[in-house]
Amino acid sequence: MPNKPTASTPSIKYKRIVLKLSGEVLRGKGTEPIDAATLESMCEQVKGIHDLGVQVCVVIGGGNIFRGLQGAKRGVDRTTGDYMGMLATVINGLAIMDCLEKMGVKTRVQSAIPMNQIAEPFIMRRAMRHLEKGRVVIFVAGTGNPYFSTDTTAALRASELHADIIMKATKVDGIYDKDPKKFPDAVKYEELTFIDALKQRLNVMDSTAFSLCLDNNVPILVFNLDDSKAIHKAVTGAKIGTLVHN
Repeated sequence: MPNKPTASTPSIKYKRIVLKLSGEVLRGKGTEPIDAATLESMCEQVKGIHDLGVQVCVVIGGGNIFRGLQGAKRGVDRTTGDYMGMLATVINGLAIMDCLEKMGVKTRVQSAIPMNQIAEPFIMRRAMRHLEKGRVVIFVAGTGNPYFSTDTTAALRASELHADIIMKATKVDGIYDKDPKKFPDAVKYEELTFIDALKQRLNVMDSTAFSLCLDNNVPILVFNLDDSKAIHKAVTGAKIGTLVHN
């Protein structure tokens, strides 16, 4: 069962979250697809908010191993490449599960593509039950369909499970009006509405994912995972990253 908050527990702003992680986050600064220290640090953050009683869903990308669009540039058929990318997310999901379990966090992996030996099939009510029992649920294999990104998976699962927010962990500390790595005068937004983000063509998520969040009123918080307290700050309502909402 999830831990009950005590008097000293910080107040939790978001009770059920979908944490969207890109595969590249797992690479860290090394050349290995999954850097052990980076994986452990990230899982420590997930354990920290789980211990507060937050219900956590994780959606993981596969770009550290294979990305469908990159495969298309090398002559791989787009559909085949996307399925290869989905399998890469399964590898990442299993790595996160293994690391969390070793930290004492009960975890379940649910796959959008049936592979019964290594993961449960995605069943919404079962996922909901896992969350209520205090388990972290990791969603892998995207939506199970080519041409849809893991951003779309995060938006879909957040809508299905009535999550309070999508927390998108990236390598930048929020959303800027232009690329901060190229333009030193780039301005960071503290908050944005979905409509403003659309008007300014800001790259928050891909268009399908963004539309789902807009239609289902699921806010998105974009922040930098390099801060070891980033996820904790986010769930307790501290000022961090950029919040996109209706």
